[in-house]
This record gives sequence, C-alpha cells and structure tokens, in this order.
Amino acid sequence: MNVWLAGARPRTLPASVSPVLVGTAVAAAQGTVIAWRALAAMAVALALQIGTNYANDYSDGRRGTDAHRAGPLRLTASGLVAPHRVLRAAGVAFTVAAGAGLALAVAVDLRLLVVGAACIAAGALYTGGPRPYGYAGFGELAVLVFFGFVATAGSTYVQLGRLTGLALLASVPVGLLACALLVANNLRDVDTDAASGKLTLAVRLGPARTRVLYRACVAGTFVGLLAIGVARPPALVALAAAPLALAPLRLVAQRRDAPGLIAALVGTARLQLVTCALLAAGLWVS
Repeated sequence: MNVWLAGARPRTLPASVSPVLVGTAVAAAQGTVIAWRALAAMAVALALQIGTNYANDYSDGRRGTDAHRAGPLRLTASGLVAPHRVLRAAGVAFTVAAGAGLALAVAVDLRLLVVGAACIAAGALYTGGPRPYGYAGFGELAVLVFFGFVATAGSTYVQLGRLTGLALLASVPVGLLACALLVANNLRDVDTDAASGKLTLAVRLGPARTRVLYRACVAGTFVGLLAIGVARPPALVALAAAPLALAPLRLVAQRRDAPGLIAALVGTARLQLVTCALLAAGLWVS
C-alpha cells in the first residue's frame, strides 16, 4: 500500500463518511437535499479526518509515542517520510476542508466558519500543541462531539439552514459508533501508550473498564436506533446491522493481542459504516 494512503488511515474513514450520510438523509426526510452541498460536506468531513490523522502521525512521531506501537504503519515514527512532509500533508488536507467549508458557509450561514475553525483546531490539537487533549483522556468526548453531533447535525444544517430534533437524535448512534472505534483503537495501544505517558481514556480506565466502555458504546448505539425508530419507523432497518456487532464485541472481550484487537477495530469500522448506511436509507424514505 502507498505510504501516504497508509498514513491517511483508511480504516478510520467510516467515522467521517457516516455522519454525512446520516445527516443528509435527515435533511431528505425533513426537507430537500442540494447535491453540491452534500458533496461539499463529505469533502469537509473526509479532509478533516485525513488532516487529523496526518497531524496525529506527526505529533506522536515527534513525541516518540509511536516508537513501539502495535498498530499499522506510522509515517513519522517509521522514518519513511520526513516529519515536515507529514505536517505539510496535514496542512494541505485542512486547507481542502477549509475551502469546501468556506463554500458552504457563504451559501448557508457565515457562522459555520466558527464551527469549521473549531473542527480544524480539534483535529490539530488532538495530539499536537503544548497540551494535547488526546493525551489527557478527552479523545472520546471530542469524537462524540465532532464526529457525532457536529458532523451529523451540521450535514443537516447545511441543507435545511436549521437544526432539528431528528438530526440531534440521529447524532447519538453515529457518535457512539465513532467512540467505539476510538475505544477499540486505544485498547489495542493501552500498554504502549501507558509506557510513553500518553494518558488516553483507556490508560486511565484500565483494560477491563475500557472493555465495558466499548460494550456500552455499542449497546447505546442500538438503543439510540430504537429511539429514532419511534419517530421514523423505516429507520429501524438499521437494526439489521446488529449481527455485525457480535464479532468485534467478542474480540474486545476475549483477545489481548494486537492482531485480535486490530480485527476488532476493522469489525467496528464495518459495523459503523453498514449501520449508518442503513440508517440513512431508512431516514431517506421515512
């Protein structure tokens, strides 16, 4: 695989695609969808995610916290790419996100510029800056906010020009699945993160309670889907993705090795994408 593609961490990209699919479907259920705005929202989400991944690669690599990690290739820590080039790639991705976001802000609401700036700052400061919040155990909270509420409700807002209760409700399962993805990732890295002083939530909770948190995120997702189904019954089609949760739940509960937890991460990403695609389809026709 091309090193730049590996550095973009394609397995994490469902976290950015999913909220745009769901938020746009909410807009279709409650009004109309303008195609170019949906495409621009998807460009913003993907570029922000890729920029965040490169920025995380650069910052962790410079701090040395990726030196003994168990997961996939990291560009900076591996020495395959010079740090300044990884940082520049993050800047390019954030610039793409800013450009697409500017077009949406001009068309819909200039206050979206503030939201976009907050998203870029959150991506850059996750493991960057003097006090990275990802090192202090706040990564999951940020994911819930930005990949759940902001991305999902924001995708609806750029279509309708208003926030809706359905958009906020739909943000819950989307955000919880994104949290589950990060929890599985941090559970895999808990030992190396602890050794390097990276105090993620998984390090603070310990492996046993992190596994409980993972199960809670998955369970909360399906509770949220049931709540959406009360308002929009066709959305209950998303429950058909439930069998896909069994394998990652079992892996998180039983496996302690890196390959097993990487498989759990892949399974969680698959669960997220299929669940959100089905939820979007159900909402679209509701």
